Amino acid sequence: MPRVLVSDALSTTAVQIFKDRGVEVDYLPEIGKDKDKLAAIIGQYDGLAIRSATKVMAKLIEAATNLKVIGRAGIGVDNVDIPAASRKGIIVMNTPFGNSITTAEHAVALMFAVARQIPEANASTHAGKWEKNKFMGVEITGKTLGVIGCGNIGSIVATRAIGLKMHVVGFDPFLSESRAAELGIEKVELDELFARADFITLHTPLTDKTRNIVNAASIAKMKDGVRIINCARGGLIVEADLVEALKSGKVAGAGVDVFEVEPATENALFHMPNVVCTPHLGASTSEAQENVALQVAEQMSDYLIKGAVSNAINMPSITAEEAPRLKPFVKLAEVLGAFVGQVTEDPIKEVEILFDGSTASMNTKALTSATLAGLIRPQVSDVNMVSAPIMVKERGIILSEVRRDKSGVFDGYIKLTVKTEHMTRSIAGTCFSDGKPRFIQIKGINLDAEVGQHMLYTTNADVPGIIGLLGTICGSRGVNIANFQLGRDRPGGDAIALLYLDEPFPQDVLAELRGNPKIDSAKPLRFDVNGG
Repeated sequence: MPRVLVSDALSTTAVQIFKDRGVEVDYLPEIGKDKDKLAAIIGQYDGLAIRSATKVMAKLIEAATNLKVIGRAGIGVDNVDIPAASRKGIIVMNTPFGNSITTAEHAVALMFAVARQIPEANASTHAGKWEKNKFMGVEITGKTLGVIGCGNIGSIVATRAIGLKMHVVGFDPFLSESRAAELGIEKVELDELFARADFITLHTPLTDKTRNIVNAASIAKMKDGVRIINCARGGLIVEADLVEALKSGKVAGAGVDVFEVEPATENALFHMPNVVCTPHLGASTSEAQENVALQVAEQMSDYLIKGAVSNAINMPSITAEEAPRLKPFVKLAEVLGAFVGQVTEDPIKEVEILFDGSTASMNTKALTSATLAGLIRPQVSDVNMVSAPIMVKERGIILSEVRRDKSGVFDGYIKLTVKTEHMTRSIAGTCFSDGKPRFIQIKGINLDAEVGQHMLYTTNADVPGIIGLLGTICGSRGVNIANFQLGRDRPGGDAIALLYLDEPFPQDVLAELRGNPKIDSAKPLRFDVNGG
């Protein structure tokens, strides 16, 4: 039974979901604040469910010897060292949809509050003043709203703004014209958005490209009297530049829910008369907190029990429905990679993976990850589907995927081709109805070979006596052959043999084979045919 630790405060309903799904769960909501205690026990768990208090950095990940998945109840994963988790093969999930509506509503609320100076007017009225003339606001209707980042939250804000009779312009590098039309917004470049918007709202993650996206230079491009809302991430706005623009009147007001340093107990934006500040409340509604907790429990349980992957930061998604169909082909892909990885000694420069027929319509990202894991495992034993693509990229290996319609007798197959400085090697395989992987082509030579845990691969010229030679040597030395497959490219040309063995091939017998002039090469192989 998989075991999960919940190290931050999470809904008791979410804890029950783990139990109902067959996952053992320890609910210790305070331990996330004590990094030493957490590090001392984390090795016992397969999963870790967190909010924002638990910091999952490299030191903790190193201690997490059994950890397979980290689930963040919320959209932000700033408190997780994703590269370190990926290198360790740990899947990192978040819940990007659970608090989308709540955060979007908070952005709209801040927009109203800034437009009508509601917090200041409220404080003034509570103080017994009646300062109607002091709090002259502006209407929302008919104004242009610029949305930077038109993903889940940004698109909700856009539709709400359209309902308020605003004109919405949006900037997002991944926003297509068709999606913009569907939302009813006008897609523009960033500088045009700055120039046209009366209100600007930020809904983009904090990356190297978006950090400080609102600064003195971009503010100078904006309309005089613009109002800026940030419910996304601290660091998107250069706070000192915003302060100066507010003082000068270039920016008429701002609604800020997130800050460069949090908790923000001191900030230059505080106490400014035209700024509304809230303490990172974007996701702070009872509905949102419950939603993200339930979602992360369901996602983690589905992965630990069924192998389904959803909303992962560092792994292709695999739905619960496709996982059973995909599983045998994931194993096939891993076996193909393992074959090439064990027989290739030179550094690999290029990898091409061909998905033919039915495999082309499968989740090829997952299949590629499995292929790469098998390929480099002979050199890096602790690699898996999460860490393999990163390791391949770090090694500068060129990767390409090809999909094509059915081209042969098989409904679908996978072919792996690798190139080194001196050679090109390929292997193809498929799965039959029993779900077991089979080799169907090696070095362009057709064959049909069942995959076993222990195998021997030999190459030789197509001459008489090879079957007898292999059988005699193995039989005389007590090596039992469970299955024997041969193939050749043409009569008298290149030939190969695959022997399925009961036990690992003895090293002294291997030396004898390699010393025989009829055998060009002989390589023992091992495959994890029973692993997940």
